[in-house]
Amino acid sequence: MQQGYPIDWDKLRIFHAVADAGSLTAAGDKLHLSQSAVSRQIRALEEALSTILFHRHARGLILTEQGELLFDATKSMSRRLDAASARIKDSAEEVFGELKVTTTTGFGTLWLAPRLPALYEKYPDLNIDLMLEERVLDLPMREADVAIRMKEPSQADLVRKKLMTVRMRLYASQAYLDKVGGFDEIEDIGRHRLICQSPSAFQVAAGATLVGHLLSYDKPSLLHVNNYFGVLQAVLSDLGIGVLPDYLTEDFPTLVRVLPEVESGAVPVYLAYPEELRQSKRIMAFRDFVQDEIITHRRRIRDGAAAIA
Repeated sequence: MQQGYPIDWDKLRIFHAVADAGSLTAAGDKLHLSQSAVSRQIRALEEALSTILFHRHARGLILTEQGELLFDATKSMSRRLDAASARIKDSAEEVFGELKVTTTTGFGTLWLAPRLPALYEKYPDLNIDLMLEERVLDLPMREADVAIRMKEPSQADLVRKKLMTVRMRLYASQAYLDKVGGFDEIEDIGRHRLICQSPSAFQVAAGATLVGHLLSYDKPSLLHVNNYFGVLQAVLSDLGIGVLPDYLTEDFPTLVRVLPEVESGAVPVYLAYPEELRQSKRIMAFRDFVQDEIITHRRRIRDGAAAIA
């Protein structure tokens, strides 16, 4: 390729579709082009770059090392174009379109998802793509638009807002306690089944520390579950004592807290989104909704505690 010779943007678009689909036919269907037209564009791009971008196999196409480098670049371009498109769409007054939200499995299933009907009622044209996983997605690379995480984000180019503080505590069902009897001392943990995430599992550090502390006493019967949704279901099924986040107590009032003096350290909950989406109306609508729900959540917890006292 001659120095300074511009690459045809249309050829890059077609290359990206082929690399993403892994075949000329699938890419052609997506782009509404014939397989031969797609093939010609790929050959022309390879000639312009003086390199081979794909290994041809009977089962499809595999990117060469040079092809991987170019695909990384076109993925970045695609995400940035998506971001620009989102900002352009957000210039309208209405809140609409897709919003990709990522958070942990436990918080997403047990706290956020049950509250989303109120958000949809207020913004019926907003579509939430809720991605629940423990892996921290890359917001600047547009793997998601907004994240709710149990730690402060480390990336500098993110807007972040502390939402609340969570602590891990011990809970059981009343039926379980009626069956096996309660206990007043942590030393009695060995007489019970402990339901928790494994200390080596990916989770908030404060939760792992609390579980490790509990296991330093007489070792109880154990049930390990890799997320708090599963721990909760086991507790509600009268299987034992569960290590669970305290935000569950409003929505699951039948949980009985045991050993009130035992709890984890504070876990900060943050909402974060890319700086470039600071003016996004979808982001602002979601941020304000979550903040309002947390204020309401705190008020109900406080009022409930005052009523008990």
